[in-house]
Amino acid sequence: SFYNQSSDEGPVFPTPTIGMLGVMDDLDDLMTLDFKRPGDLIYLVGESVNDIASSQYLASYHKILAAPAPYFDIDKEYAMHQVVKQLIKHKVIQSAHDVSDGGLYVTLVESALPNDFGFEIETDSAIRKDAFLFGEAQGRVVVSISPNDQERFIEMMATSEVDFSLLGTVTNGFLNIDEELFGHIIDIKMVYNNVLHEILGA
Repeated sequence: SFYNQSSDEGPVFPTPTIGMLGVMDDLDDLMTLDFKRPGDLIYLVGESVNDIASSQYLASYHKILAAPAPYFDIDKEYAMHQVVKQLIKHKVIQSAHDVSDGGLYVTLVESALPNDFGFEIETDSAIRKDAFLFGEAQGRVVVSISPNDQERFIEMMATSEVDFSLLGTVTNGFLNIDEELFGHIIDIKMVYNNVLHEILGA
């Protein structure tokens, strides 16, 4: 609970929460999660695995609340972060967003929302579609790049030994997965902006 429950000996105070604080040496290296322009290429940096453990998908859709932790390999995680740092430093990518709660699909939507863009991607046939889109395995980052930087991106990734794959492209607003329409970003934004209002019944 956010608040301490035992109040017999005095007032109830909020339980402290732990956050992360970082210092940037150079603001030119600041990277945001939002897609920048239609036509940019969307890549997944990191390994795709058949894993839906402890995901929002498993809990919300399948109603399974007890599951192992999501896939995590600390060595691959470290290597992935090092290469993403280099991609940012050398101005190769336009955006970067880690895959976490909700999986890849939610990551893509969150990157599309700020500028009302969409995306057109293809899933990996070697991975279960639900795991590919909604699994929360660690060690993955979605990046977008200008087509002009694709060659530099591939060269840097090829020397890194970190897995990467082309997902698709940024679009003007429609969301397409394996040539199937998943709606328009404006409709999704309306749901996103009104969800708290509906929960509170205001």
